[in-house]
Amino acid sequence: MRTAEQVGKLVDRWRSAGRRIGFVPTMGALHKGHLSLVSLALREADRVVVSIFVNPTQFGSGEDLGSYPGAFNEDLAKLEKAGVHCVFSPSVDEVFPDGFSTSVNVSGLTETLCGKYRLEHFNGVATVCAILFSIVKPDIAVFGRKDAQQLAVIRRMVDDLRFSIDILAGEIIRECDGLAMSSRNSYLNSSERKQASVIYRGLSRATELVSEGERVAERIYDAVREVIGTAPLATIQYLELVDPVTMMPVEKLTTPALLAVAVYFGHTRLIDNVILNR
Repeated sequence: MRTAEQVGKLVDRWRSAGRRIGFVPTMGALHKGHLSLVSLALREADRVVVSIFVNPTQFGSGEDLGSYPGAFNEDLAKLEKAGVHCVFSPSVDEVFPDGFSTSVNVSGLTETLCGKYRLEHFNGVATVCAILFSIVKPDIAVFGRKDAQQLAVIRRMVDDLRFSIDILAGEIIRECDGLAMSSRNSYLNSSERKQASVIYRGLSRATELVSEGERVAERIYDAVREVIGTAPLATIQYLELVDPVTMMPVEKLTTPALLAVAVYFGHTRLIDNVILNR
């Protein structure tokens, strides 16, 4: 379906029949990580809508909007096989019609981690999700834990704007060597892809240290940097231990905290995270 009106009429029929509506927003180029979110939605809802929309407002200047991977026909086949009931693939003009001038800003949560380097990113994410929620009117929406900051932002927005939606979190799905699945993994050349598994090895080293009794963030950072530093093509953009709800930095581990990392391999930026639990 291409228009909000089409989706709205379909969802209204489902709701009139007492169906519980699930929603999974995506930007396409679907992989097993996306499909795990779809599976979660299908378990928790009677009818599931998946959107495929590359949102221009969450890309900054010089980012990869023009080259973002796409495989629309393959995506449709995967979603049909999974049992999705509706695919919503609107145009940019359908989502942001002429004269559109509204932005949703979730402050505080967006000032650390990715928010330091992608200044308008989370405004774009929050705004498009608010629009999609208004169109689909789901009972539940599913997001992945790999984008942990995005998940926190969406949860805050849903609470603040009183959307009657339960936000569910799907687990990170990984390749055999530990690399978190991402559409942007397709950008990696063979050497970069081979070295990219070092991200997960670094996070795993942090988990080991905490299990051995380490609690100080700086010492955890040192250990992770040492592991990632063994990959000559890796450049760390950030490595931070933060509260998983507020996204504020944590200097010492006293309660469960999120260790999040962004690493460049050439021009490709990959993110990953792990919860450290004392």
